[in-house]
Order: sequence, then C-alpha cells, then structure tokens
Amino acid sequence: MTPRAPSRPVGTVTRGTTNPNRLRRMDRWIAATHGAELRRAADPVAVDLGYGAAPWTAVELLTRLREVAPRVRVAGVEIEPARVAAAKPYEREGLVFRHGGFEIPLPQRPLLIRAANVLRQYDEAEVAAAWERLCARLAPADPVRGSRGGLLVEGTCDEIGRRHVWVALGPEGPRTVTFAARLGSLERPSDLAERLPKALIHRNVPGEPVHSFLRDFDRAWAAAAPYASYGARQRWIRTARDLTTDWPVADGPSRWRQGEVTVAWGALAPGA
Repeated sequence: MTPRAPSRPVGTVTRGTTNPNRLRRMDRWIAATHGAELRRAADPVAVDLGYGAAPWTAVELLTRLREVAPRVRVAGVEIEPARVAAAKPYEREGLVFRHGGFEIPLPQRPLLIRAANVLRQYDEAEVAAAWERLCARLAPADPVRGSRGGLLVEGTCDEIGRRHVWVALGPEGPRTVTFAARLGSLERPSDLAERLPKALIHRNVPGEPVHSFLRDFDRAWAAAAPYASYGARQRWIRTARDLTTDWPVADGPSRWRQGEVTVAWGALAPGA
C-alpha cells in the first residue's frame, strides 16, 4: 500500500490508551457480518484508525480478519508521528502503519475502517463531519457485484473490552448500532450507556430514542429474570427476543449468543 501524497492529517491527537485484546468483540462482529464482502474483493484493505500508543489492535485485526478473508491487508493509521515510528517494527506482510487522520492516506478506498475510541474525545457537533469524511473514503457499493460497499465501524469500549457500543456505517451513512458485552459484567443492559459512542452518549435523556431503547432493554432484562437460572446468556437471548416486539433488532440468536444486540440506526438516531 503506497501512501498518498503527504498532506496535513485531519484530526487531533487522542490519548492513545490501548490494551491487547481490547477490541475483540468488535473484531468478532466485523468478521461475522462483513467477512463476505472482504472475501469477494480482489484486494481487500482494512484500516485501524487511531490505533494508539501501541500497535496491538492493528496486529489483532489482521489476524482475526484473515481467518475469514485470507487476502485482506490492514493499515494502521495514526495522527501522532511518534506512534507510527514505534509501530514500524511490527510491520509484516499484509500489515503497514501510516501517518494520517480522517483523510485516510491510502491510494485505494478501504473496505473497512475501524475507529474505536477515537471520536470519544471530540465534541458531539464534530461527529457528523467526521463520519461524512470517513464514509466518503470507503469503497463504493457495486450492485452488479452484489456489494454494499465498505464499512465504517465507530464506537467506544471500556479499557479491557468487556463493554462496547458501536455504529456501523456504509457509504450511504449510518446503518446499525450494536451493543456488546461480557454478560457476566452487567447488572443490567443500561450499564452499557457509559460506552455509547459520541453521537449518542449525550442523548441518553428522556425524550430521546436511545434513552427509550435502554429503558425497554432494562425492562425486558428484568422480565427475563427467570432465565437467569440457565445462565446470563440465556437471559440475554430471551431479552433480545422480547425487544424485537417493539424495536427493529437487526440480528438474531446466532449473534445474541455472543452477547450482542444490533438495532437499526434509524430507531436510535438523535432527535432534532
């Protein structure tokens, strides 16, 4: 992947905190839901945007994606030059590190951009422009080939990856919101509210759709309490099934078993 002509990176330096295996839940979901797109492409490229002070998440992304798409290549992109220099020794076949930001300094449009814990440090008003810029860099849809185009996955997780919420966007804009957790760490689903991405975290107030969803999520969880005797997973599955009555849940039992629930973006999008 030959870099594009040098230009001033778009964005600001983040704290850079990272840990090995932190993004495993997001990676697992990407592999399951976007793996077919990556396999179909002749030269699939994925980007780990803002990987932080250490390159672990980019290294892990390559390993996990190659389990479902052996030809995929990964580029770690960081706005802080010192972090890029520190990551260079970890380059190998299929993995490079580049200095850059939201402009994504690669010669081709990637099929995947993962931006985890990046926009958390931005103002809510800056999110739409960042999404628009990143989505414009995604590989376009190709109806003839049956491709929906590239995917931007943007969200937030805790320090060791037990709780995570992310938005998935295509070239056309936001598609879904996914709530994922190590179920043993939850007292109730609304515990995930502190990990809502920047576009939603300040909207968790009465009158906003995401607040109503988390309220109903907690109610369904409480109603499913009898299933707790079979384990937290069975309780979660029952909770997700009950949510489908009133909310456009976009996945099914195979993903629920992983401690996930995915909902159409339009149902949770912030109000005016």
